[in-house]
Amino acid sequence: MLTRDDLMTLDGEDPLAQYRARFDIPDGLIYLDGNSLGAQPKSVPAAAGVVLDEWQSQLIGGWRQAGWWELPLAVGDKIGRIIGAAPGQVLACDTTSINLYKTISAAVALRPDRSVILTEEIGFPTDQYIVDSVAERTGRTVRSVPRDESPADYLDDSVSVAVLGQVDFRTAALLDIPTTTAAVHDAGALVVWDLSHSAGVVPIALDADGADFAVGCTYKYLNGGPGAPAYLYVNQRILSETVQPLQGWLGHAEPFLMANEYQPAPGVRRFLTGTQPIVAMRVLDASLDVYADVDVAEVRAKSTRLTEMFIRLVDERCTGMGLDLLSPRPAESRGSQVSLRHPEAVAVYDRLVANGVRGDFRSPDILRFGFAPLYVSYADVWDAVEVLQSVLAR
Repeated sequence: MLTRDDLMTLDGEDPLAQYRARFDIPDGLIYLDGNSLGAQPKSVPAAAGVVLDEWQSQLIGGWRQAGWWELPLAVGDKIGRIIGAAPGQVLACDTTSINLYKTISAAVALRPDRSVILTEEIGFPTDQYIVDSVAERTGRTVRSVPRDESPADYLDDSVSVAVLGQVDFRTAALLDIPTTTAAVHDAGALVVWDLSHSAGVVPIALDADGADFAVGCTYKYLNGGPGAPAYLYVNQRILSETVQPLQGWLGHAEPFLMANEYQPAPGVRRFLTGTQPIVAMRVLDASLDVYADVDVAEVRAKSTRLTEMFIRLVDERCTGMGLDLLSPRPAESRGSQVSLRHPEAVAVYDRLVANGVRGDFRSPDILRFGFAPLYVSYADVWDAVEVLQSVLAR
């Protein structure tokens, strides 16, 4: 049987323990919802103050003097280092939904003779909505893959693009990017990966794995703040061929020429549309500095141990209390989240929050616990399960 001392020992040996001090987490809170909204880095308030000062003192000059114009590319390159993309292929911009629309549309246009968009049967809702929207606009049909089956089994020469989430937001089931991408390419199709629930906690190598497109939000494990700018990735090998459907002045080759005819910028900047939210972009920029000296392989190693310890303690201490494990049990098949089922999940969630443990709830009966390794400790795991056991016992 595990003891709290066992987990305290792991905290003492943890090479990532130092990063917890870089986050501002309310006293008395065990925060296990970083898979929905990451904690605030302590560097953020100062960064917000800097951009407000730039606005006040430089006014319109801030676009060049303060580097606002280059932020989508500069911040994009910081994200690129985390997801295995060389410079010049990632843009921080817009929202995940908008970026999905852009990238899926671009992929479909690159395979004009193919009639099917492949996606998950129960993926993240916005992914499903955007896939349906692109299919309706372009006259394609949608083919859905059950999450417990391989996308490779649903591929044929009619598929133009596969739109897949690396980590399932309900269960934390993990898809293998290199294997799946290779299967998609073998069928002659392209792939758009949604990395929203994996970037920052799972090692990703988009360039090495040959991914075509990727998108993701930054307010989960990347801690960019509520509504933070999202990002998109376009592999350099197809950049010059791509045409995105939301052609706006910021993606023009010469934006200030104010030409009537659109000419796309030569690189990934062509995927910009309108003016970006600079205050939010500065906050995101500061948040990403936390990852400047982080080895994502170490993050993954700790993530695996945190989720393993949580599952083990639930098995040991909460047996017979109505909980069922929804997430895959093998660590290599699971993201940085554990999902449990309980028939009274809403009541359990409410009581956990009242007792200082913040996970989240998904209808109808799912309790989700996200483990952000940069600020969640092993002792947090013990204490969270102790509260969970107490709540269930009552």
